[in-house]
Amino acid sequence: MTTATELASNETPYESPVIRQMITQLRAMDSYGTYDTWSDERVLSPVILTKEQRREIPVIGDPDETTISRLKAYYNAIATVIEQECSLMAVPMINITHEGFGRAVISVGKLIVVDKTLRDVHRFGFESAEKLIAEVEKIKASALKLVTTFPDVAEL
Repeated sequence: MTTATELASNETPYESPVIRQMITQLRAMDSYGTYDTWSDERVLSPVILTKEQRREIPVIGDPDETTISRLKAYYNAIATVIEQECSLMAVPMINITHEGFGRAVISVGKLIVVDKTLRDVHRFGFESAEKLIAEVEKIKASALKLVTTFPDVAEL
């Protein structure tokens, strides 16, 4: 398991399993092959938003399909990382209204390990790849703790 501190000392963020999985998910959703010639940094760049870029996005707005697909790639990547750690199938379920509100849930068996209320989806992103990794690590640790606490439910 790679933590954010280990990452700083021995690898770049783009070598992290979380980022690798996120890039894999984004490339998988590219049905036209646009990302085939793009670098990993360019593929992930729409998910990395500086404070200035975030300020340019209106506070009120409807998410487009591209933004929703990035959000789905993020939760698919989290589910895959959880699945790799606990060796049980993790399934993401995302429901978003056209206004950008909704919920993301990841279940392992009958156990809900991630339950996140989504707001302002049109502004989805992280300040840096390191912050994305740190957030996923936090979510993963919480999910794995639930799986180990309730293994009977997770294995259903």
